[in-house]
Amino acid sequence: MGGPLLACDEAGEMSGDAVLHPAQRLRSAVRVSGRMRTASVECVAEEVPVAMVYNGISHAVMLATPADLEDFGTGFSLAEGIVARASEIHDIDTAHHVDGIEVRMQVSNRAFDALKARRRSLAGRTGCGLCGVDSLGQVSREVKPVAARPSVDEAAIHRAFVALGEGQALHALTGSVHAAAWAHADGTLFAVREDVGRHNALDKLIGAVALAGLDTTQGFAVVTSRASYEMVLKLASVGGGLLAAISAPTGLAIDLAGRTGVTLCGFVRDGRMAIYTESRTCTATQTE
Repeated sequence: MGGPLLACDEAGEMSGDAVLHPAQRLRSAVRVSGRMRTASVECVAEEVPVAMVYNGISHAVMLATPADLEDFGTGFSLAEGIVARASEIHDIDTAHHVDGIEVRMQVSNRAFDALKARRRSLAGRTGCGLCGVDSLGQVSREVKPVAARPSVDEAAIHRAFVALGEGQALHALTGSVHAAAWAHADGTLFAVREDVGRHNALDKLIGAVALAGLDTTQGFAVVTSRASYEMVLKLASVGGGLLAAISAPTGLAIDLAGRTGVTLCGFVRDGRMAIYTESRTCTATQTE
């Protein structure tokens, strides 16, 4: 066995005092500063095709960071409504190929029959804005209102974001990935998941929470991205009652959060936030 693999500092430059992250690669580049040009080796995040395969049938291919793939498969399945609960996934493993990775899942007969019916209704797919959707009517897929929302104060939300900034290992190395974290009601973090795609990061987090058996009514999610419709939909699908984002929400996301009872906070930074929808059990108040 050799010595430690090279890794990078916060500026993306190579150093020899840390182990290379499994989702990180080294690439040659030229750094330019004024008239100075310097050859360098840069740390970059991996992005590979990841296929979600159910009972031997490929359902979707995502471009994702190749880490936490069991969490990814579980969270994607829950957030997309393919399974109703994590226990419907009887087995999960990964297969690495030259052109990508398969996340192979064996799901219950009920889930697989529903998935086959869903696939028969698809005419084709031209993008990945909303996975498995082929008509405008399907965009407005509704989920049940969340059963309960966490009692969270403003300080806990800011505490979670501070911890999230400190817990983004891959972002610190590459500067190119999003993160999603699950926080307990007091703002302490249970888990952080990172990915080049913000949706993928949230799927991975949902999977980690489900596999740990956590009660989604007793915590909340924080993300390093905007809060889009899909992000609210994914969280509401698993009963999560509060989503806090470092950036802005979209109008459609606010509408969905209002209908499902999800507390939606945006622009959470520097001790401030904007609260767009708020449940009675959330005690967070907007800072002037």
